[in-house]
Amino acid sequence: MHIGIDVRLPFYQMGGISQYILHLLPALAALDSENQYSLFHLGRDGRSYTPHAAPNFQRKNVHTPSHHKLERWALGLELLPHRLDVLHSPDFIPPQWGGRRKVITVHDLNFIFYPQFLTQASMAYYANQIERAVQVADHISADSHATRHDLIEQLHVPPEKITTVHLAANPLYEREYEETAVSATLQKHNLPRDFILFVGTLEPRKNLPFLIRAYDELLQQGEIDVPLVLVGGKGWLFEEVFTTIDELGLHDKVRHLTGIFDEELAHFYHAAGVLVTPSHYEGFGLPALEAMHCGCLVIVSNRGSLPEVVGQAGMQLPLDDEVVWTDALRRVLTDSALRQKMITRGHDQAKTFTWQKAAQMTLEIYKDVV
Repeated sequence: MHIGIDVRLPFYQMGGISQYILHLLPALAALDSENQYSLFHLGRDGRSYTPHAAPNFQRKNVHTPSHHKLERWALGLELLPHRLDVLHSPDFIPPQWGGRRKVITVHDLNFIFYPQFLTQASMAYYANQIERAVQVADHISADSHATRHDLIEQLHVPPEKITTVHLAANPLYEREYEETAVSATLQKHNLPRDFILFVGTLEPRKNLPFLIRAYDELLQQGEIDVPLVLVGGKGWLFEEVFTTIDELGLHDKVRHLTGIFDEELAHFYHAAGVLVTPSHYEGFGLPALEAMHCGCLVIVSNRGSLPEVVGQAGMQLPLDDEVVWTDALRRVLTDSALRQKMITRGHDQAKTFTWQKAAQMTLEIYKDVV
């Protein structure tokens, strides 16, 4: 079987979808030495995402940029000569041609539920093409049961056409880290331990003004005085985050840091008192999973896939009352017995998500559609 996988997106951005691509490939290579894989890179991308010591995985160059307005047709024409049995499009939208069978991964339906939270470019790319994509796909891989349910309810996709394939964390978050290394990272960024942590792009869907107001109320109570650290780049429509900080006079309490990745981010998880994800909607929620691996408590909204990811290991809260979040923050930062119970549960919950399992289920999808 000749399987093609579109791996162009990491050239442009290293967000959640790119992380999915980069971790699925080596897991597939470890599992499958029989089928032939063509990994379609952007020609000008100097990096290679082809797994090492896997002769059945080969890099192939294409020239069509991701999210180009003519992508469906241009990429399709480039793929036709490769005579693929299966083409896997990890970024929702498959080309017009290029594989006898098409598999797509749908990560979320944010653009349907919250169109006001997206840029016009993102809306034009995803929302205007998703109905055709799910129709022409022979099978759909969904990141979560929540996304699978949304596909069935919102786009009327037959349930038998969708398989939930949970993501997993980068293996580096499963490692043990020396306390001296963690302390050095804290010193570098002038941070104390037990701070409140958010990880993700600053954009409306993440609901950060809500978190900042709940944090401000926590400070007003006077029992806890730790910084709120926002780790992630500025996305779109991020201005309200900093307006809220200005209005509440929290310049010296709320820190915004960018360029924190890999081992350094793992150090942040190990040192933080709690990770908070108050998102309106998530298709999966990798930071919560990463944090649980690192022994960091998690508080998440009860929306989308987040309850599915954290299970009984994290607090799941509604988004209709900031006071509930303030009280939860106070509890997890002061109740040592609760903290230990949540840390233990978090480790156990995180171990249930593996890239080996994701690769096995993905390979079964490839086999089933041919």
